[in-house]
Amino acid sequence: MTAADPARTETAADTLSPAELDALAAAVASGAPLIAGLGESTRFAHETSTLRDLLFRRLVGEHGFRELAVQDDAAAGARLDAYANGGPGTAASALDGAWRPWRTEETAAALEWIRDFNRAHPADPVRVFGVKPLQAGPADYDAVLDHVRRTAPERLGEVAAHLEPIRTAHDIDEHVQRARGLHPGRPFAEHARDALALVADLPGAEAAARMRLIAGFHERSVAGRGGYAGDAAAWAGAIADRQRRTGRRTAYWDGIAHTCAAPVTLGAAPGRGPGPTVGSILRERYGAGYVSVAIGFHHGDLGVAEVPAPAPGRLDARLSGEAPGRPAHWLDLRAPHERRTWEGPATARVVSGVYTPARDAAEHLAVASLPDAFDVLVHLRRVRPVRRLP
Repeated sequence: MTAADPARTETAADTLSPAELDALAAAVASGAPLIAGLGESTRFAHETSTLRDLLFRRLVGEHGFRELAVQDDAAAGARLDAYANGGPGTAASALDGAWRPWRTEETAAALEWIRDFNRAHPADPVRVFGVKPLQAGPADYDAVLDHVRRTAPERLGEVAAHLEPIRTAHDIDEHVQRARGLHPGRPFAEHARDALALVADLPGAEAAARMRLIAGFHERSVAGRGGYAGDAAAWAGAIADRQRRTGRRTAYWDGIAHTCAAPVTLGAAPGRGPGPTVGSILRERYGAGYVSVAIGFHHGDLGVAEVPAPAPGRLDARLSGEAPGRPAHWLDLRAPHERRTWEGPATARVVSGVYTPARDAAEHLAVASLPDAFDVLVHLRRVRPVRRLP
């Protein structure tokens, strides 16, 4: 068994067996889809992350997938791609500037596997890319402060007072800080705009350009926009453009609220009604050439919260009842019998950074037709926390 063998890593006791994973991958790849959305109901669970990775390995090793799209910006994606294709450093160092949910041992293991695969297949490697346009990172704040220190030291204290609180959003998203009671009070986008005004007239264009990048980051964030909608078309466009240029089969890793192949209504914002998702836009463009996989769970300790059993009638509860006593199972809703069985509206739990057990009833997405939203369902009985990188 080579280092790049999809079956190299053993599965955990609470997920699918290797044979079941082989069958799942074959089902996902049936019909030769160009893009597979591998969505999770949470990014905090070891088992869902591990299963997504093991499924991806089989899609690469057995079914010809060669592109991996991740929810991060172009620069972060380029760093991951460089490491996966033989660059220096470690998987952990490649993830240093990545979006915080990716900075886990599980993601590092996935990068190590891709690197091994690419070493064994130098003429046909897996490439990694971010679906977001270039956005600000911690180094941009340092560069702005260094420029102010050199050119207008009398403004340094005021600029730093605006930047220091808002750079924390790169570790914990601003909307998550609000939900957890950690937020300092003033909207980060306002701080960013004030800092931009202070550096806009300084000599040289670089500081102002970086500051505009910082302001854009905060204005386009969930907190800055006042909701989760707004990025689906851009991210779907990035995936579709890349697929068109390369002609290669692509896996897209994200939450189910993004990979879902139909518009969704979020339980936390029911008044907004159903909104487009990355997956729904890709479904419109590719039809059956886009396949949507939803990986969910029944209950477990996620570290950030102990998630209870789902309410009766919730998709997660129905799936658990379909296979009592089994640690994991999967369904292909494209099969006529399964489609008839599961046709109709559904709600599925979504555990994000703002989740609390007290709000469990509201933490979900709703779809008008389950088989239109997800082609394949994977259900895990119990989950444990991901392992965070230092």
